[in-house]
Amino acid sequence: MITIYHKPNCSTSRKVLQMIRDAGHEPRVVDYIQQGWDRDELAALLGAASLTPTQALRVKGTDAAERGLVGADDATILDHMVQNPILVERPIVAGPLATRLCRPVERLSETF
Repeated sequence: MITIYHKPNCSTSRKVLQMIRDAGHEPRVVDYIQQGWDRDELAALLGAASLTPTQALRVKGTDAAERGLVGADDATILDHMVQNPILVERPIVAGPLATRLCRPVERLSETF
């Protein structure tokens, strides 16, 4: 099973979703912006992807800097990510081989 944590209006996320489908898979699609995050689930997902909250923080197009998150500790960043899902970089794909932040999109090949 392949799961993509997807933001529908993100061009990179849409491209990765199409690449998964073009490879013959129909993934479980999680619109994390609408669904939100559970703190433990997000922490586990980032851990599986070998990412810290700092590494997974999306600064571009967000108010992360204004919130004081650039340079903040991981626990603070994780708390803000749970409150504001847009702060998580995307897309993250969990596949049978690995979980990866697929930015750049070529990282998708590591997941299945």
